[in-house]
Amino acid sequence: MKKILPEEEEKRKKAIFESMSPRRQKHILKKGYENWEPFQEPKDPIDIRKDKSKRTTQSLVREFLQTKNFEEYSNAYGRGVFELCLGLINNDDRYRGMYEFSVWYRELLKREGHE
Repeated sequence: MKKILPEEEEKRKKAIFESMSPRRQKHILKKGYENWEPFQEPKDPIDIRKDKSKRTTQSLVREFLQTKNFEEYSNAYGRGVFELCLGLINNDDRYRGMYEFSVWYRELLKREGHE
């Protein structure tokens, strides 16, 4: 399926193609010049990924740690918060399991009067 490009983009595409080595040009021609897309958008880096609330990992961690007194947590605590946050945003089963167990355990302690 041939994409119709505006005239300016077609000129840029041709200029990029012509500046390439003959070997690279041959590779593109083999796959089809019309299918070649030199203007692809870059993928988001991992630290820009956002959760359902549209917050980044960094902003979630910062927001959570601001609810604590600085004396209440250590560097290891902060690293744990960050690691769990990153795992949850990436929908990693390991971290989802840790989160769900934590929620369940807190409710268990409440039901039994330990909190």
